[in-house]
Amino acid sequence: MQAKDSAPSETWSERIRAFASGPKPIGFFLFLLIAVTIIPAIGVSVVLLQRNNEAQREVVTTLAEAMAGSIAEAVDRELSGMSTTLRVLSTTPSLASGDLKDFYDRARLALAGSGSYLRVLDENYRLLINTGVPFGEPLTPLNEPETARAALKGGVTITSGVFFGKLDGKWSFKVVKPYFPENGPPRILVMTRNADTLVDVLSQQMLRGGWNASVVDKNNIVVASSFMSSDVGKTFFLNLDGTGIQHEAEPAEGREGGTYTAIIGESGVSGWKAVVWASTKTIEEPMRHSLRMLLAGGLLVIAIGAFAAWLLGRQIAGPVRRLARDARRLGAGEPVHAIEYPIAEVATVSSALAEAALDREQAENEIRLLMREVAHRSKNQLTVVSSMAKQTARSSRTFAGFQDAFQKRLHGLARSTDLLIAGGAAGVELRELLAAQVDPFRPDSAERLKMTGPKFRLANQPAQTVGLAVHELATNASKYGAFSTSTGRLEISWKVKDDILTLTWREHVSKGRRRNVRRRGFGTEIIERMVGGTLDAEISRVFHRDGLECVFRIPVDRLVPDSLKNPSPTGEVD
Repeated sequence: MQAKDSAPSETWSERIRAFASGPKPIGFFLFLLIAVTIIPAIGVSVVLLQRNNEAQREVVTTLAEAMAGSIAEAVDRELSGMSTTLRVLSTTPSLASGDLKDFYDRARLALAGSGSYLRVLDENYRLLINTGVPFGEPLTPLNEPETARAALKGGVTITSGVFFGKLDGKWSFKVVKPYFPENGPPRILVMTRNADTLVDVLSQQMLRGGWNASVVDKNNIVVASSFMSSDVGKTFFLNLDGTGIQHEAEPAEGREGGTYTAIIGESGVSGWKAVVWASTKTIEEPMRHSLRMLLAGGLLVIAIGAFAAWLLGRQIAGPVRRLARDARRLGAGEPVHAIEYPIAEVATVSSALAEAALDREQAENEIRLLMREVAHRSKNQLTVVSSMAKQTARSSRTFAGFQDAFQKRLHGLARSTDLLIAGGAAGVELRELLAAQVDPFRPDSAERLKMTGPKFRLANQPAQTVGLAVHELATNASKYGAFSTSTGRLEISWKVKDDILTLTWREHVSKGRRRNVRRRGFGTEIIERMVGGTLDAEISRVFHRDGLECVFRIPVDRLVPDSLKNPSPTGEVD
């Protein structure tokens, strides 16, 4: 059983290794292209999203900090208002004169509808009046007398913490102000107010997105809260340390929950704290949600891209296989025809293969022609060398003279071949080309050769064609024409008119050396096919009684190099 189970695993491992080391299908590279395009974009999006979230958190934190400060200022205004009311009531004459009934009536009228009530204590902290009950009824002792003692002892107005009022059964706080009349014992004015009146201060703030606000006293007891009213009178659930922004604030011992972000503003009047807080999880939830949506969208896009890559790969693989088949046919020398493919690049390659097949066929034809030309030129070169040897021998008196002259003429023949190579992209001067082709055949007498015409530069390919034709003419002249006798002459002239180069080859020979005009050799075929067919030249050949006249009329635009336009030839006559 183990052997049977291991065989498939080995097969799959071999397939994986073959896929990793061998060529990959085009769909694989298309998928990679999509992946390398999308994955960095997702990464950049994550970074930008994170930075945007951080910027938003900074903005929200700043707003929450301003909100905490605003709540602290509102609490200060409420407590300052209570202190101001106590200060105004302390100036009432009936309080100084001891007319408690009159003072009771004035204080009750002043505090009507404010949710506050006033109590007056003597120097022994006994209640004298309480606007919360009818005047004259028995009064209960004061809750939390420590604040009254501290205010009387310090002679300053003090705000207490939150406490549970026995009179109305609600959580309350009080502001205590000592009063020292000019005559008589001191009095203590205590204004008590329900804590739930501060909820209106919190409700005026725009608390959204999981943010809450609480007011806590100096003992960290909740005075008012926008979260749960049942928290009033209880210890605030977060461990607060000073003021400002506290990130990752943890709940107090025994309280459950994660970390929180708390912004704390302190009241300058009472020492209370305005706390704006929110769960870290709640704050980060939009970021997590955005990341989940981004990753889900990215995976969806990658899946769609993989499917599209598979489809596109199939569309491309078929034409590529057909191109490979055409390439093999091209290598085998078979004809290849262009096919219209839906992919422009593949269609271009198909057209290129078809053109290459046509060029190959033409090149093969040209090679056959050139092979014939090589054989013909070799024979002509041997004829040239033989003619040079004969002419040199006739004009040389000694063997040493013959050897020197013959060697010079061989060097001239070699230079005529090198001239076409030396011209390079700049082309070849027509005069130099003519001289290089004719010089190996010309006799010693300068009067027997005359060249006249303006400066004119040929491109390399036309120069080779023209040089080939002149070489044929010069070879024939050495065999049958002007250079075959001791008295023959050759005149070469050219001119440019109406964008046509007219090149005239005129031989002058004795009547006894007239050429057989009916004979048509390979050289004549080369001239007509190469010059006439390649350069669109008009060629006329006339055999006069005293020699051959051959005229070439060639369009200038088929001759000049690409770097030269509208040449302005100047006359230069030898």
